[in-house]
Amino acid sequence: MSKCLISNNIRKLRFHADEMTQQELADKTGVTRQTIVAIENGKYSPTLELAFRIALVFHSPLEEVFSYIVENK
Repeated sequence: MSKCLISNNIRKLRFHADEMTQQELADKTGVTRQTIVAIENGKYSPTLELAFRIALVFHSPLEEVFSYIVENK
């Protein structure tokens, strides 16, 4: 059985964006800080729309922010 995971580089991108806080990213994307925390920690997968909004904040392609990993078990 395969398990699919979405990983992200949000924490690293925030650091390189003048150490943007989770709250600042939340404000720019229209979600709560708790949502950003959950996404960063891999506890929540964002909608496609939110994933694109996050990528736009960092002026990065979606593939630079998020990765889709399939693990075969």
